[in-house]
Amino acid sequence: MGPSRDEPAAGPAPADSRAPGPEEAAAADAGPPAPPEGGWGWLVMLAAMWCNGSVFGIQNACGVLFVSMLKTFGAADEDGLAFKTAWVNSLSMGMIFFCSPIVSIFTDIYGCRKTAVVGAAVGFTGLLSSSFVSSIEPLYLTYGVIFACGCSFAYQPSLVVLGQYFKKRLGLVNGVVTAGSSAFTVLLPFLLRVLTDRVDLSHTLRVLCVFMLVLFLAGFTYRPLAPSDGQSAAPGGDRGKFGPPRRLFNTAVFKVTAYSVWAAGVPLALFGYFVPYVHLMKYVNERFQDEENKEVVLMCIGVTSGVGRLLFGRLADCVPGAKKVYLQVLSFLFIGLMSAATPLCTAFGALLAVCLVMGLFDGCFISIMAPIAFELVGAQDVSQAIGFLLGLMSVPMTVGPPIAGLLRDKLGSYDLAFYLAGIPPLVGGAILCFIPWVHSKKQRAGSDPAAGGQMDRMDHQSALLAGSAGILRKESDSVI
Repeated sequence: MGPSRDEPAAGPAPADSRAPGPEEAAAADAGPPAPPEGGWGWLVMLAAMWCNGSVFGIQNACGVLFVSMLKTFGAADEDGLAFKTAWVNSLSMGMIFFCSPIVSIFTDIYGCRKTAVVGAAVGFTGLLSSSFVSSIEPLYLTYGVIFACGCSFAYQPSLVVLGQYFKKRLGLVNGVVTAGSSAFTVLLPFLLRVLTDRVDLSHTLRVLCVFMLVLFLAGFTYRPLAPSDGQSAAPGGDRGKFGPPRRLFNTAVFKVTAYSVWAAGVPLALFGYFVPYVHLMKYVNERFQDEENKEVVLMCIGVTSGVGRLLFGRLADCVPGAKKVYLQVLSFLFIGLMSAATPLCTAFGALLAVCLVMGLFDGCFISIMAPIAFELVGAQDVSQAIGFLLGLMSVPMTVGPPIAGLLRDKLGSYDLAFYLAGIPPLVGGAILCFIPWVHSKKQRAGSDPAAGGQMDRMDHQSALLAGSAGILRKESDSVI
């Protein structure tokens, strides 16, 4: 695959496909330039924050859109209405994550900037198309697939590019960036409620297109870092990596045992994760009919989620190595307990308290995903490691809400759906507890030269330049 044209202004031309010489190997061993820890990176951080806000703010406020879709496209006595409508938002969230492995490949080849800009344009097209449909079924394609795929291509580069500009402050910066979706989650429910009450669903979706247009412009800030003297630019242009081309579909990250455990435990924990976001507004409308400003439940989740992302993002910088996973275990514990506690709330104030706690630990879970990935596989493979994980997350996040809607249609109540939604986070969190032990065991084994510690750390590029290319291609890499 040829190099990207979106290249840094400074620095020599990209490396070709021939075997590197001694000087090139030494330059590549020096690694990418040190993250500037600021400067233009602050603007990149703000752009990434808008990305997170636009993409997941809309997704997290889907409960309001869910109610509006029920009113717009279905009759009150229609069988399976909640089940059919829930598929729209579930497909949308699931496709964002399902596309992530593909987005990783595009990010490696074309760089963060091109991938993000094209993704925002596709998302804008899908959202605008959704505003012209006259039934629920076309939304599966326009909103659930096209809009979501565009969001995926815009979102993942915003995670990867931060690692190029920050290292020491990466946890804090990730907390700030992911807090963007919390701010939008607080504001969008009220905006969407006003819009859906005063204008129809189609005009509401057109207003949301403005967010995607700004996201399109924000993607241009993902400027490539110029390589320092003696270093050759990576094929992806703004990937910040140096040396020979990378494999396009690097399944070798699964040979890192700690990452494999993480990639199994997190998706398992998420079968019930998205259920409150889709069905909570409908549940409140049924359970607390006399309450006004019911959107405050989503606002509570958004506010404390923002606090959690900042708090735990900063805390993650203080937790060494793979022990950051324990913060994620804690988050799944409380998310599971709060989901199961939702039907037990007989007073609206009690439900608000549950939402506040749920939001706080939701912020914890989200803000430390990227730092954990960097710890487990290293900067070399973090893009595809995150991509694979998000792809695996797509299945439970897509399936969970429709199952909850089906239970509601069959039983006439959301109680069992919320009880069941609390179980997977507890099970997944228990699995994640093994990661620090597995990771430390690999590190101890890596101290023995015969154990091939660098291989276990997935430092493929250094090993390749040291002359182990044949072994790595044979034992570790899968090429598409």
